[in-house]
Amino acid sequence: MIPYAEVIGDPIAQSKSPAIHGFWIDKLGIEAEYRARHVIPAELESYLAERRGDTDWRGCNATMPHKQAIIPFLDRMEPLAKRVGAVNTVVRARDGALVGRNTDVAGFLEPLRGELSGTHYFRMARILGTGGAARAIVTGLSKEGFTVVLAGRDTDKARALLDELAEGDHHVAPLSHFAAATDFDFDDREGCCDLVINASPLGMRGQPPLPFDWSHAPPGSIAYDIVTDPAETDFLNAARDAGLKTIDGLSMLIGQAAVAFEYFFGIEAPREFDSELRERLMT
Repeated sequence: MIPYAEVIGDPIAQSKSPAIHGFWIDKLGIEAEYRARHVIPAELESYLAERRGDTDWRGCNATMPHKQAIIPFLDRMEPLAKRVGAVNTVVRARDGALVGRNTDVAGFLEPLRGELSGTHYFRMARILGTGGAARAIVTGLSKEGFTVVLAGRDTDKARALLDELAEGDHHVAPLSHFAAATDFDFDDREGCCDLVINASPLGMRGQPPLPFDWSHAPPGSIAYDIVTDPAETDFLNAARDAGLKTIDGLSMLIGQAAVAFEYFFGIEAPREFDSELRERLMT
């Protein structure tokens, strides 16, 4: 039999994970498979119970709406996943236990590593959205010394998320605050690191647009959109028009998948083919 891993979600047809993992499996020439499985919330417990008895199953990635709902059905969680409060990767341990992990934090930070390796006088991130992805992003950036401004429709939810996950002095704002232009005069940002991050599904194909006016972004900011469909979002296009550097959602998606791939199959993903992989994912 062939070892395999899966991605589960509801819906699941839009997932790019099978294309990513399948690409790496082909490049490495290993005996393995990666599948997509549609699992509705009511089937989540039975799905994991069934997979426990399948010795060829190496684990799964969990996408919406399972990243928090899956936790009660696991045997244990790694410290980072426990801190984030969300699991996007389940791995079968050698003792047969199902272990919850979070690779979203590593995936999100990966394209920022060059920037974060430097020294800054001040680091600030404006994060738009308060869902599961925002939990991983807040956790990762707070550990990297960022002051966070978390914007959402529900500011009480944003404050509770910050109080739970981030240490230090952070701020909340209604999402609508960033929709209209501002004439705020930013101070000197030389030597600072500013991020503007769409951590929401707004701007995704089939979703409403994200209302953000780029006058709210300090000069020299980096715009980061975690949306992957389309990869070229209106949010990123407007940021480029404002003269800002951008990072698209495929960067995070590929980064987190590479960590999960090694967990599942015990071999590093062949990242030297990233350019070819991105071209495939964009078509």
